[in-house]
Amino acid sequence: MELGFHIPIFDIDGGTTAIAGELARVGAAAEASGATWLSFMDHYFQIEPTGRPAEANMLEGYTTLGFLAAHTSTIDIGLLVTGVTYRHPGLLAKIVTTLDVLSGGRAVLGLGAAWFEREHRGLGVPFPPVAERFERLEETLRICGQMWDPANNGPFDGKHYQLAETICSPQPINRPKVMIGGGGERKTLRLVAQYADACNLFGTPQDVEHKLDVLRRHCDEVGRDYDEIRKTIMANSPRPTLDTRDEFVRAMADYAKLGVQAVMVTPTTGSPAAWIDGFAPVVPQLAELG
Repeated sequence: MELGFHIPIFDIDGGTTAIAGELARVGAAAEASGATWLSFMDHYFQIEPTGRPAEANMLEGYTTLGFLAAHTSTIDIGLLVTGVTYRHPGLLAKIVTTLDVLSGGRAVLGLGAAWFEREHRGLGVPFPPVAERFERLEETLRICGQMWDPANNGPFDGKHYQLAETICSPQPINRPKVMIGGGGERKTLRLVAQYADACNLFGTPQDVEHKLDVLRRHCDEVGRDYDEIRKTIMANSPRPTLDTRDEFVRAMADYAKLGVQAVMVTPTTGSPAAWIDGFAPVVPQLAELG
């Protein structure tokens, strides 16, 4: 099992002027640890599950990833996950392509249907009903696939998006892997089976086992090889701490038995680079789980 770091907090010790330097240290610490994933959230406002108010610091996700691309060299980088409502899909494909080119082929497209209504209303971003958001999510997956097909620069004519041309030049160095976040059994996991390279789930081992069974059924229905899909989880219930590293590794054994290949953990301190340094010893321990 591999380890990833997901950074949701930008209230950095030292204040706003210390953020850039700390994030550069985060990139260095994550790579030095042997982790294979580094991500941020895609939000305009801070979200309540972090324990902080909406007014707390929040950086725009893809700008932040661009900065980290210049301060890392090996680790995969992405948002966990991009809200489909936040950017037109043609622009999104171009943004992720740019990130991939400038990072040397390390961009991952994490994508989800978006949920935080307050930030949409707050900044005037349309927030369609959930059914429409999932329709837009599927069209976005199709558009990105077409943008990353150098043999198809033609139009895309969907229900919500119409593109006269899908030119994307340069093409990505490595076609970005697509990770869909969420465990909705009827829509989300169907989209994983049909379009994604990876899923990101959360919950108890029993919860995850059930979701993976549902995913396997969707794969059978669409003719997809279930084993092609990378299975990842967020470890946030409870969120591990430096004092609970051993318990964390023991708990991950049950997920590894289910075929989960990577787990993302979330430093929530004002000094995330130091937290990552302290958590690094679990990387070889997780690797032993398979």
